[in-house]
Amino acid sequence: MPNVPKDLDVAKRAKVIEWLKTEVIDQVSRLFKALWEGSTARVGDSLASLIMSSYILGRRLGLPYRELDDLLLEKLRKHKQEGHQLEEWYQDISALEEHMRKR
Repeated sequence: MPNVPKDLDVAKRAKVIEWLKTEVIDQVSRLFKALWEGSTARVGDSLASLIMSSYILGRRLGLPYRELDDLLLEKLRKHKQEGHQLEEWYQDISALEEHMRKR
């Protein structure tokens, strides 16, 4: 790989981060449109793209995928301990925690 001047590399990294931020917003917009239209396939696609963009943005910001997973598990445990309404009503927090642990 050829040597890239440091200032160009920094500019490229910043540009990629800005692009990923717009991707996250775009996917949220697509999700809302899919929900409005009632398209289950488009909802799933938008959610998958949103999760993917979030993971990659985290990596570009210095968070390895494993660390992001660990942070998510920590947040799930905290919500469970605090009696989050989604846990009380539907046990969604426990279900997601179990899913993450089985991966």
